[in-house]
Amino acid sequence: MSEQTTRSPLLQVENLKMYFPTGRKEDGKTICVKAVDGISFQVCPGETFGLVGESGCGKTTAGKAILRVLTPTEGRVIYDGQDIAKLPLTKLKPIRRQLQMIFQDPYSSLNPRMTVGQIIGEGMLAHGMFHKNDGRMQEEVLRVMEECGLAPYFLHRFPHQFSGGQRQRIGIARSLAVRPKFVVCDEAVSALDVSIQSQVINLLQDLKEKENLTYLFITHDLSVVKYISDRIGVMYLGAMVELADAQEIFEHPGHPYTEALMAAIPTTDIGDNKKELKILEGDIPSPVNPPRGCKFHTRCKYCTEICGQAVPEWEEVSPNHFVACHHKLKLREQE
Repeated sequence: MSEQTTRSPLLQVENLKMYFPTGRKEDGKTICVKAVDGISFQVCPGETFGLVGESGCGKTTAGKAILRVLTPTEGRVIYDGQDIAKLPLTKLKPIRRQLQMIFQDPYSSLNPRMTVGQIIGEGMLAHGMFHKNDGRMQEEVLRVMEECGLAPYFLHRFPHQFSGGQRQRIGIARSLAVRPKFVVCDEAVSALDVSIQSQVINLLQDLKEKENLTYLFITHDLSVVKYISDRIGVMYLGAMVELADAQEIFEHPGHPYTEALMAAIPTTDIGDNKKELKILEGDIPSPVNPPRGCKFHTRCKYCTEICGQAVPEWEEVSPNHFVACHHKLKLREQE
């Protein structure tokens, strides 16, 4: 499962699997939660790659496995030409500075006992950029704070003294303080009000251009990912079901799951242009015992007998547009 692009990738994920043992056995085999079940994609320098899907589809686990917050069960994660999936921690540390993460919850991801200056400077000290009493470190912390829209007098304040939007800016500043190349944004705006979301998204875009960053943007909000992403991968129950350029995937969704996600996006249209909101019915099956064949067939309105028997092939339906579905061409014919 791979896609072709004209640029050399900064990150290449190959058949990534992340299984969690449940402690139970069946027929002598350990039963596992298959949180990520063999996904592959690549991210090019300067690109924002959106990873979308319902809550519980495995996208956050995939992000953590890519950064080696979790050690992958199987597969390769090639960053800048080096496979970091099984790299010993001693050899991984120099690379960690280049790979950072912005977490979902700005309330729980910041240490309440540390000031803003200490939170942002902690990574600088850990990676040996400065010594503890080096006056230049505070100058660098203030520079990063200014880039992220944080006033200098915030330096000695604590997280509880800030709003959710300000806390997320602190989280962004902490990630960028060590000058990374690749940043995983894990639901970075989902906990924020809509008005604050747009401010943080614009900040991420500005920082990307200014610092030449590459993003893996994980979210369940398709309206957000449409705005910020260059390409989008759609995950369902641990598997990648579709991958394409952002505009292509919104104009020509090739998988029934992607189509269902698009139909569930609220709009502000009125009158004749108003689109009927369609909610995807049914619950996501258990990742412990996923359905045979296509994992989506239990909720798919296009389902036929083959869907429950055979895993669909990952195929290129148009240039750089990949879909895993038995009925993708039928969807094309209906457009």
